[in-house]
Parts: sequence; structure tokens; C-alpha cells
Amino acid sequence: MSLVGPRPERPEFVDVFGEHVYRYNERHRVKSGITGWAQINGLRGKTSLADRVEWDNWYIENWSPWLDLKILLATVAAALRSAE
Repeated sequence: MSLVGPRPERPEFVDVFGEHVYRYNERHRVKSGITGWAQINGLRGKTSLADRVEWDNWYIENWSPWLDLKILLATVAAALRSAE
């Protein structure tokens, strides 16, 4: 697991989602992460899996060290805001 990447899914759901969610398996091209592009853009918890997958795939296709840095800084900022 890395710091930044698509959030991992519980193993019992991976096969089901792979069959029913468009482009789901494409997110397995990279290591999963603790935080990700979808999460800092509000797609966490009970949100659309299809939307999260699209955001995860956008991250994979547009990856750069700067994008990872942006995600990490946004994660820290969100954590500090929620701690207040």
C-alpha cells in the first residue's frame, strides 16, 4: 500500500464490482493508497462507487509527483479542519 492511490476495496466485493462497475478493474493498475483523488474531492463513505472509480482512473491516467503532493497536502488540510 502507498500513501496516495485508489482506496482498497474489501476482497469479497472486488469480483462483484469487477463484473458490474464500468472500468472498475482498471484501478488495480497501481497500488492502493491511504488517501486518494476521489477522497479529497468528497467521494468517500456512502457515495457512488462508479463515480469513485472514474475519479480513481483519472488519477491513474494523470499521475505525477506533483499530483500526489497536492493530494497529500489536501488530506492534511482536511484532517486539520475536521479536528477543529
